[in-house]
Amino acid sequence: MPQVRVLPHPDLCPEGRVLELKRGASLCEGLLAAGIAIEHACEMVAACATCHVYVREGAASLAPPDDEENDQLDNAWGLEAQSRLACCVKLRDADVTIELPRHTRNHAREK
Repeated sequence: MPQVRVLPHPDLCPEGRVLELKRGASLCEGLLAAGIAIEHACEMVAACATCHVYVREGAASLAPPDDEENDQLDNAWGLEAQSRLACCVKLRDADVTIELPRHTRNHAREK
């Protein structure tokens, strides 16, 4: 089973975390199940770019983004070459390291 290393984020995951998820699992669903409250305003249908993450290691093992994901990524804050939408990332066999952005498209979140 692939491991997902989440780099420390001051609000969502201050200590960082290592998750073990099944091959084929959605990155967004895995983060949420582990208690990492990543935003997902469109309920994970690739329509909002709020689940934007940076894949810092292991990106070569993932399927490339499709046209729908690329279109939504254009709306993400802080877009980089390593940017992906967590709702579109399905894990394969290799481990990945991700970083959660400091900001998202939503300025405010309900607590």
